[in-house]
Amino acid sequence: MKIIPISQIFILFLTSLGTAYAQSSYPNKPITVVVPYGAGGSADSRSRQLAQKMSLSLKQPFVIDNKPGAGGNIGTEFIAKAAPDGYTIGMGNFAPLAVNKTLFSSLRYDPETDLSPIILIEKGPLILVVNPNSQYKSIQDIVSAAKAKPGTLTFSSGGIGGSHQLSAELFMQNAGIQMIHVPYKSGSAALTDLMAGNVDMMFDQMYSAVPSIKADKLRPIAITSKKRSPLFPNVPSFAELGYPKVEVLNWQGFIAPAGTPKPIIDKLNKAANEALKDPQLRELMLSQGNEIGGGSPADFAALIKSESAKWSAVVKAGNIKPE
Repeated sequence: MKIIPISQIFILFLTSLGTAYAQSSYPNKPITVVVPYGAGGSADSRSRQLAQKMSLSLKQPFVIDNKPGAGGNIGTEFIAKAAPDGYTIGMGNFAPLAVNKTLFSSLRYDPETDLSPIILIEKGPLILVVNPNSQYKSIQDIVSAAKAKPGTLTFSSGGIGGSHQLSAELFMQNAGIQMIHVPYKSGSAALTDLMAGNVDMMFDQMYSAVPSIKADKLRPIAITSKKRSPLFPNVPSFAELGYPKVEVLNWQGFIAPAGTPKPIIDKLNKAANEALKDPQLRELMLSQGNEIGGGSPADFAALIKSESAKWSAVVKAGNIKPE
């Protein structure tokens, strides 16, 4: 039997004592929230809103650090490689956590092993929209036209591998049709060209599409949630139109580097759950057509695992490659 010197035991004791104290006193300095997208977008706005609420309960300032690029990979990699001490967390999104591992030939982070889920913040369906002057007024119109002239209808997106394109890809795979993907540098640019009549359709996030639909600048065709949205009770879901597998919920939540101590993850989770109870924040999220998240880190981990399997199959079946 190997005898451990008393001095070494004492050092281990002091180390564990220090670690326990650091966790119990957490946080005692500002927390950085890395957003893998640019300022002004939905991920950035929601991060700032949650951070402001959480800073009140945790009594420390939150600093937003935008690190956009490569479909969210640059910022997500930064989160994965940060010190696992709870002072660098980030916004984890649909594409970097559930799509990009299959889409890109190589990633410098593994969503399954290099990151720790904290909490799901929200998830929201996409809505298929066309120009108000479009000849397509229903899903049947679109499917019939696509089958009559394969590869002629066009749909726009904010880039390859995002929820815009993948929603359309899932629809095409389930409807047995082919359409032409027209990617843009941003979702807003894709939407602008749709309203100008330069493309036939787009699957857009609700928060983006709602104002234009209400202003009669877009015509909604169908929504990717299981049920109709309270915002547009007259717009059918794909499920009720005979396409139950065309269910897409764009989502985001807070994540931390793998190895972040569970007491710290739990403390952040508790603060975020409290923030999501704020009436004004809830009203804002619901007004944008989103479902409010919450729950445990395990709940968020289960969602990520399920979504990764689903979209891996869609990407492979569609032979989707990054630009």
